[in-house]
Amino acid sequence: MTKRFALGIFEDEDVLLHAVENIRGAGVKIYEVFTPFPIHGMDDALGIERSRLPIAAFFYGMTGLAFALWMQIYMLGFDWPMIIGGKPHIALPAFIPVSFELTVFFTCHGMVITFYTISKLYPRWKTPVLDVRSTDDKFVVAIELNENSDLNGLTKLLRENGASEVNEKEMTKN
Repeated sequence: MTKRFALGIFEDEDVLLHAVENIRGAGVKIYEVFTPFPIHGMDDALGIERSRLPIAAFFYGMTGLAFALWMQIYMLGFDWPMIIGGKPHIALPAFIPVSFELTVFFTCHGMVITFYTISKLYPRWKTPVLDVRSTDDKFVVAIELNENSDLNGLTKLLRENGASEVNEKEMTKN
């Protein structure tokens, strides 16, 4: 499957930010914006909703805490009970370090796996790069073209909003 894109190349992040707002205001759907570093306010300009990853992190943390408490209570209370000096089997203050570490462990690993899955960043997955300069010093706005798209109108719109160049690129997706 082949997709066509109109790529607007920008030199400055402030110009890019205002251009994205103007292009979206003109009713053009932006496929993606590629930048060499994060730009504050770009998510709002693109209309991207806030991530629900913190909610997932909370549930991963609670899973880790529950697992840590269950593991320690089972090990010290049932599997290998040791009564030393009259200590109870469930000594919660002694469980705090292990519980904290497993909570952090489950949260971190769960968030990484969730983020990679949502972003489709699988092992050995080759992500196509529309313009290699976007990893160095240029800012790229990609607009997906279809058979009804007016490339001349998009070129004019991108140039009016500060694009130093506008290119057309075809990508084959496997």
